[in-house]
Amino acid sequence: MSFHYSDRLLHVENIPITTILTKYGSPCYLYSQAILFKQWNLFKQLLKNSQICYAVKANSNLAILARLAQWGAGFDIVSGGELARIIHAGGDTKKVVFSGVGKTTEEIQMALEKDIGCFNVESQAELLRIETLAKKNRKSANIAIRINPNIDVKTHPYITTGLKESKFGLSHNEALPLYRYAAKSKHLKIQGISCHLGSQLTELDPFLLALDQLLNLAEQLEKENILLKTINLGGGLGVASQSEKALTPQEYCQQILAALEKRKSQLTLIVEPGRIITAQAGILVTHVEYLKSNGDKNFAIVDAGMNDLIRPALYHAYQTILPVMQRIEPEKNYDIVGPICESSDFLAKNRKLSLQAGDYLAIMECGAYGFSMSSNYNSRPRPAEIMVDKNKVYLIRSRETLAQLWQNEKIPFN
Repeated sequence: MSFHYSDRLLHVENIPITTILTKYGSPCYLYSQAILFKQWNLFKQLLKNSQICYAVKANSNLAILARLAQWGAGFDIVSGGELARIIHAGGDTKKVVFSGVGKTTEEIQMALEKDIGCFNVESQAELLRIETLAKKNRKSANIAIRINPNIDVKTHPYITTGLKESKFGLSHNEALPLYRYAAKSKHLKIQGISCHLGSQLTELDPFLLALDQLLNLAEQLEKENILLKTINLGGGLGVASQSEKALTPQEYCQQILAALEKRKSQLTLIVEPGRIITAQAGILVTHVEYLKSNGDKNFAIVDAGMNDLIRPALYHAYQTILPVMQRIEPEKNYDIVGPICESSDFLAKNRKLSLQAGDYLAIMECGAYGFSMSSNYNSRPRPAEIMVDKNKVYLIRSRETLAQLWQNEKIPFN
């Protein structure tokens, strides 16, 4: 295990976290390359004949993208900025799928110039814009249409994307005429069909229900001589927290492949794992500035806030919290709160911990949607990001300075 205790000190790989903090300070994000590789390699071994496109939005640090590119990953992007990161990190643009409902003209233009693998199309208007730009650039754009299967996956409403009321994708009946239109276009090349149900999914049934819907539509298209090559099930595989039992990558991959085989499908499977690749590979380390009690509540006030990790405030996400140094004194129930001037600025509530002011805490499962959703709210510089590989420590993003907070701002008057 890459995060482990030795002599009551929490280690990442072979290095005490306190040693890293002495040099780089707090708060900071720490990543284990060993866990990153383990999670990536699970999918690579289980889905040998499939295309695995890492969801860049989960964690877009260049070092992480570069490592995944070296290991053979494709990438799922949702913006031109993410495409630029992939290119800068040495990723193969032909292994890129471009999702998202709001692709701008500039983003589509850039993606066409870089010969990305496929656009996951989410509306008729988008399809027509892609066709117009492809014609202008004398290209043929690979497309898949994203289906909204109207399946309730029982996750947080903010990360549910496959319901009828969601902004994402198209219904079966809306997609059919677009496939027929694309089949006749000189500048659109139909590659496949796609969907994405949401994030932090812990059960298999929604994936299987969606797969059936996609295969039914693929078979209907085949009868009209519109032939698909790929079927994209998106991402969304969750990470277990507390006593929750999450679907494992092994169970997910084996059951999806079995379902494709049962339907005798020859389509190439594409998946877009994000959280499941990086979440457990990263932690946020924070310093306990003060301990406070109002008689009813104990607070541990730390130097990381909702600007550094917004998931607990935004999604009520549960993150495991471990002391960097284990104490033997009695535990108390603490709310772990940050310095931001919002009552929603908490990282955890009612956690049993033995603490003293000056201690450090490790907030686990932060490798996904941690730093990538961070901000400068309250004019707070974002923390450093550090990668650990066995005995080596790499600074992969420097802590922001105060001057960087306003480096793009102007005072236009005297």
